[in-house]
Order: sequence, then C-alpha cells, then structure tokens
Amino acid sequence: MPAVPKTMRAIGFDQPGGADVLSLRDNVAVPQPGEGEVLLKVAYAGVNRPDCIQRAGLYPPPPGASPILGLEASGEIVAVGEGVDAARLGEHVCALTPGGAYAEYCVVPEGHVLPVPDALTMAEAAALPETLFTVWHNVFQRGMARDGETLLVHGGTSGIGTMAIMLGKAFGMTVIITAGSEEKCDAARRIGADHAIDYKTTDFVEAVGLITGGKGVDLVLDMVSGDYVARNLKCLKPDGRHVTIAVLGGMKADINMALVISKRLVLTGSTLRPRSDAFKTALRDEIYREAWPLVEDGSIRPVMDRIFALGDAGEAHARMEAGDHIGKIMLAVDEDL
Repeated sequence: MPAVPKTMRAIGFDQPGGADVLSLRDNVAVPQPGEGEVLLKVAYAGVNRPDCIQRAGLYPPPPGASPILGLEASGEIVAVGEGVDAARLGEHVCALTPGGAYAEYCVVPEGHVLPVPDALTMAEAAALPETLFTVWHNVFQRGMARDGETLLVHGGTSGIGTMAIMLGKAFGMTVIITAGSEEKCDAARRIGADHAIDYKTTDFVEAVGLITGGKGVDLVLDMVSGDYVARNLKCLKPDGRHVTIAVLGGMKADINMALVISKRLVLTGSTLRPRSDAFKTALRDEIYREAWPLVEDGSIRPVMDRIFALGDAGEAHARMEAGDHIGKIMLAVDEDL
C-alpha cells in the first residue's frame, strides 16, 4: 500500500457565502486517525443540504469535527488509529463522516463505516450513508414506522426523499410524496412512490385526503417546517407522528394544539451530526442488520443525479440550491479506487 502523503487537495472557503466561495486548495494537511478511527483515501463524496448551510455560515461543525465540508464518503482504508485492527487496511468502505469528505483523505470513526458490496459502485456507495442513516433514524426509530402504514414525504426527489421512498416500500409502507413539478412526480413514481403530488399546482392536504379516503397518513417526514407543519397535522391520522429533519421553510410554526391533543399526535425531530459517536455506531449496527441486506441484494440503489469533479464543488452546490436535481449529487475525488 503506498505511503500516505503529508498534504492533500481539499475544498475550502475563506468566508461564508454563496456557492462561488468554494475553491480547491493544495497543501492541506492530511488528518491523522486517532484512537478508534480510520483514515479513508476518498473515492467519492456526497453533497448534502447541510453542506450548503455550513458554507453559508449557518451550520457550524460540532466541536472537534473537521472544518472541511462533507458528511459522507466512500474510499479505501489506508491507515488506522489505536485500537483498530490493521487487517482493515485496504478495505473499501463507505462512511458517515463528521465532516471532511470534500478532500482526498478523511478521518472517520471505525464504527461509522459500512462495507461496499460488490454490486455497488464506489460512487453509489458514497451516496448512501447520510440519507440512509437519516431516514432510518427518523422514519423507523423516531417515527416508529410499521408495515402497512402510510408515509407522507416532502421533497420526494431529494436524496432524503428518494431514500425514504425506497426504504418505505421495502418495509411494506404506502408512500405519498410531494414535489415541485410533474417531471419530479413522475420520477418519484418510477422510484416507487405510490402517489406523487405536485405541490405547486395542488393543495397537498386536499390531495392526501382524497388518496387516503379521508383517513390521513400515519407518518409525515418533513424537511420544510414553517407553515407546512399546521398543514401536515391536518394530514395525520389519530396517533400519527410528525418528524421534522430540516427547516427550509422557516424555523417557527403556528399550530393548533387542540388538534394535537384530540388526535394524540406525536411531534418530534432530530439532527444527526451532533449526536455522539456511540449513538451513530449503534445506528450503523442496526442499519447493517436490518437495511444493508437490501443494498447487498440490489433492492436499494441510490438515485444518482450528477457527479462533479472535486474542484467543481461550487457548481455542485449551485445545482443543489437551484432545486432541479433528482437524487444524489456527488463529487468525484479519486475515480480509480
């Protein structure tokens, strides 16, 4: 195995701002794995909405995390820290990262990596961790999703949305999504959504009522918040659950608490990045046991949008913020891995 260099290329920015502040830097120090960590030689990195929010100065990395953007990657383990079996050197893995994936090398806790199945490309592998960890925790753990239930997903053609469709269907749910065009609705149906609502032309509350025969849905996965929350609650059945994972439509919601009481609704939410390494390792273990076999047998494949070169990270962010993408936007760091 070639020696690990002392410096690498990585994406950085001097001041928060728009997508154009991102630039490719040379001579960035290669991070060193600490106890319980591995060093990845990165093949691909996923681009996620939190990356854009961090770049804009609104989502600082947790204490101790790399200031470099990037929350998921695939690559080869090229160095290990204390307590990690050296036999892992050379393994091809994908990982949920605490930051640092927009670079040639990235340090990751050993407990946050998953093996790359033979049937999966390294680009596809890098597209999985952030959405899979997020959807599993919020739909199945916090949202308590069960076979036979109905799930409403906003942003149905985003990386999170497409993963929610696939996991929901894999575990016996009826999935309704909203999206901003008929093209996106058609794409969501091809991915597996049972129903797709163009929220720009249709009141999704009325549409959900028609689809469900007035019964409503069991669970809402909400990335919008703001004035969507009150509308989402109208869509829920008694004992329904509302899970918020982003606040793209505003941080405050005006809701009717009498409705919450009368329907016995549960309102919850989470953000994954600040959670402890131990929590993420336990989540990885459950995903590996319950969901990873679906990746290995081909039942779940990430929906891929576009792959940009590492140096074109600014263009990748601009595409994400334009909202035209369907599925995952990726950065190619080392396509030879």
